[in-house]
Amino acid sequence: MFQRFSGNDGSLMNQTIRVRFAPSPTGKLHIGGARTALYNWAFARKNGGSFVLRIEDTDTERSTPENTAQIIRSLRWLGLSWDEGPDAGGSYGPYLQSERTAVYAAVLEQLKARGRVYPCFCTPEELEARREAAQAEKRYSGYDRSCRALSEAEVAERLARGTAHTWRLKLPLDRKTVDFDDLVFGQISVPMEQLDDFILLRTDGTPTYNFVVCVDDAQMRISHVIRGDDHLSNTPKQILVYEAMDTPPPAFAHLSMILGADGKRLSKRHGAASVEDWREEGYLSDALVNYLALLGWSLDGETSIMSRATLTSHFSLARVSRNPAVFDPEKLAWMNQVYLKALGASAFVDAWEPYLVHDGLATAGDIAERRAWFEAVYPLVVERIHTLGEVDEKTAYLFGGGTVALDEESVEKCLEPEGSLAILEAALALLGDEALCWDAEALEATLRTIPELLGLKPRQVFQALRVAVCGNRVSLPLFESMVLLGRDACVERLERAREFAG
Repeated sequence: MFQRFSGNDGSLMNQTIRVRFAPSPTGKLHIGGARTALYNWAFARKNGGSFVLRIEDTDTERSTPENTAQIIRSLRWLGLSWDEGPDAGGSYGPYLQSERTAVYAAVLEQLKARGRVYPCFCTPEELEARREAAQAEKRYSGYDRSCRALSEAEVAERLARGTAHTWRLKLPLDRKTVDFDDLVFGQISVPMEQLDDFILLRTDGTPTYNFVVCVDDAQMRISHVIRGDDHLSNTPKQILVYEAMDTPPPAFAHLSMILGADGKRLSKRHGAASVEDWREEGYLSDALVNYLALLGWSLDGETSIMSRATLTSHFSLARVSRNPAVFDPEKLAWMNQVYLKALGASAFVDAWEPYLVHDGLATAGDIAERRAWFEAVYPLVVERIHTLGEVDEKTAYLFGGGTVALDEESVEKCLEPEGSLAILEAALALLGDEALCWDAEALEATLRTIPELLGLKPRQVFQALRVAVCGNRVSLPLFESMVLLGRDACVERLERAREFAG
């Protein structure tokens, strides 16, 4: 290997750091993929290297332009900018595998000329029959290399006939193991007896993953391959491909999988399925990036909240854990609330605006015109939410003017009991005083006279008022809500509530 490791952080001496994130656009960008992208990006930024985005879209049946677009959209939302890619260009493109077929064909021809590959004419049916027989006899069931023994003349004759065939890599038969030093898992040795002469080109002319990924990484000068540990089994094969191409392999760092709280691999059943799902639910990109960073890596074992700048200035592969990370939605929600609290009123309204418009509670023009009103909601709601997606539900009663939807159970428990009508009448009389200053402090002082006036418990009084004004027993602070609603709306709501009062 030509790399000279600098020590415990996985970076290289005397070599430019180049890493890549290479998603397949067969679906949306999920948490695992996003973490892989984040670690690659952070490693590149920490070491002054380049972060490359490559789209592996050779699965023509499942890859779609829409999925490519959403992957790019999700990465941008996360703030993971790339130096080279399909939309950014670069010196080693194209960056879509579907546009690199000529490259793969040229490399395969080189391997043919060097005698590193051979055609295999075995049909799928023949291969399956041999595999089943080997398994029944409890012997090695990989490819038996039968076509490797064909003479040059027989190979030429079959190729001339147009016999369907694949191209297989010719593994060295005198080698015992494939060894590599993984920057996370350490030294790994794989016996050659576990490997067969695997296929590089299928019968339909399409190249396999273990072939094209090596060609791409070699030609794009990738120094480090940082990816999920589900690719560990591919690494020995890929090292053999690099050797067949007479190209030094990159350094490898495999990331342990992410598990759900139940100890099983993270999937849709554990919550939001993709990065865009988390965005739509109202998570901030800063919070999600912060949380993803800690799914397998730590700054010092104690710090939970950190900026992207902190991450990129301290990230190292030496602190990446070999143990699987556990995805905890509750911790992510807590972290998101921390970031929401740090926004401040103005930034909060900016982040809230798309939800308001989507749910029909306000228009962009209304928000701009009444900016101070929307910002006044922030201190009331921010302690009571974990995501932006929860805000509209908790504040919807503030947008109804003089009408509000009344929760049936709340009406039954707080407005129908005897004495409620008297509470509403007393409140209307007090609030009808035009001299009353309409602020939270004055409203509280005024309305707190009602319990003594009527000889009722404060809880009964303010529960009735809360349901009448806010529609539910649970709402944002009552007096601050009344300030936001305004005198006329509050009076109208109290008057409407009288028809339910006992």
